[in-house]
Amino acid sequence: MGHIAGIARITGRDVVIVGGGVAGTSVLLQLVSALTDCRPPRPVRSVRVVDPHPAGWGLAFGDDDPLLLCNTAAELNSLLADRPGDFVDHLREHGWTGTAKDCVPRARMAEYCADRSARAREQAGRIGVAVQHVRASAESISAGGPDGHRVRLGTGEELRADDVVVCTGVHRPRVPDGFAAFLDHPRYLDSPYPAARIRQGLRPGSRVLVLGSHQSAADAALLLCRDGHRAALTSPSGRLPAVRESLAAPLRPYPPLERISRLDPADPYLEDRLVRCVVEAIRLRDRRPLRRQVSRAGDPVQRLREETALVEEGACAWPDVMVPLIEQLIALAPALPPGRLRELAAEFAWMTGRYATALSHVNARRLLAHFDCGALRMLRPYPRSVSFEDGTWLAERSGAAPERFDYVVNATGFSPPLLHWDREQSVLHLDGAPEGATAVGRLEADLRVRSGPEARPEHVWVVGVGTHVRIPFANHLRNVVRQARQVADRLAQAPAEPAPAEPSPAGRGQGAAPGTEAQAQIRA
Repeated sequence: MGHIAGIARITGRDVVIVGGGVAGTSVLLQLVSALTDCRPPRPVRSVRVVDPHPAGWGLAFGDDDPLLLCNTAAELNSLLADRPGDFVDHLREHGWTGTAKDCVPRARMAEYCADRSARAREQAGRIGVAVQHVRASAESISAGGPDGHRVRLGTGEELRADDVVVCTGVHRPRVPDGFAAFLDHPRYLDSPYPAARIRQGLRPGSRVLVLGSHQSAADAALLLCRDGHRAALTSPSGRLPAVRESLAAPLRPYPPLERISRLDPADPYLEDRLVRCVVEAIRLRDRRPLRRQVSRAGDPVQRLREETALVEEGACAWPDVMVPLIEQLIALAPALPPGRLRELAAEFAWMTGRYATALSHVNARRLLAHFDCGALRMLRPYPRSVSFEDGTWLAERSGAAPERFDYVVNATGFSPPLLHWDREQSVLHLDGAPEGATAVGRLEADLRVRSGPEARPEHVWVVGVGTHVRIPFANHLRNVVRQARQVADRLAQAPAEPAPAEPSPAGRGQGAAPGTEAQAQIRA
């Protein structure tokens, strides 16, 4: 093994990318681009992408049902940080005639990943870098030693690597309240994805209880109603997301939002200051009060109807600030003390649940059509108990008559991925926690993993959803692509050195305490 390691140091390093979805594909593309610009001998000699699925065809985008749309505009979906129009260019190459702010079927993203991956492999071959797709799942990574890391696959095989980039996405559905005992039940679907589970697995004309009322639940409802089923959405909040045309690039700069990344994390008025920045930014776009840009209807379907009309009338400006707001919050997050990020996430759950993850106007209109014809309804309040009796589900609610359903579809979303060190801190587990394991609760500024506070950073980076332990909105694609560029550029240089120290929040000004009236307006 020592001989092999010596060759790696002389002729280049071996890189393993765990995950071949959008994050892993972005790392591959930008690494090959960076290596192309290097003079020989190049610092990387091989790249292996480990994923059981073809490039791009994972859970997030690997579904060819045309009803499932990206929630972001096409202009935000490039995998190349220095070519923001690359996805739109790809679509145009294949005959697409939409606008850059349209939301396209998710399968278009998977096809884009596959196309660009194939081009990257060809380019890598021309510069003498071997790129291989290993069709397997990765289970763990050994801590670094004289011979680098060992990536253990589900097949029992191991891959040697000098550097590993973990780009795994979500895949474990959340367990909804009251259903922990039914996870293996044949009439319970733990997720609406892939859509073929609904198309092929349900009897015609079924009554279906959908658990959830946000993006995944909207997908489930659209699939079910299209296929002739009757669906009822239920969740503890009973709320549907807000409505916007799409999550798109801003039409203008918003200086008030640029203050967010410079706020003092220790400021007791931080939450109010954040809201003040948002309100000032929205007013730069539209002077109408926020209460006139959103609906305050108590009934969720009526609220959906009114907010859809506001979008069609061009009467809501708040969607235009969402991308820069998300990116400023991402920039602020690393300076927050331990636990403060979780506090802010809880405080602003109302914003994330309704506005940051709002429905596209297209899907809102589709949902309203199903509500209007009676194929879809809201079920409130959330069931206090469920059971399976006489071949059907029985849902009992406080103050309402029990109702029966043929199937239950869980659409409450997915748990974020967590890495775990084993008891000896010698193996990093990618899926699940062995007994005595410790979850990785933080990442370095360069996105590397440490086995402990005193340990040197491993040659293991995390890109994408797994960075949720460091930043909010870890699935925001533009930021994922920037992370991928950062890591790719580092891998294209000499072997990594210890991570730089975290920036100190000291010296950030406080100023006067803002009021709370604006926060009350936007919460409504």
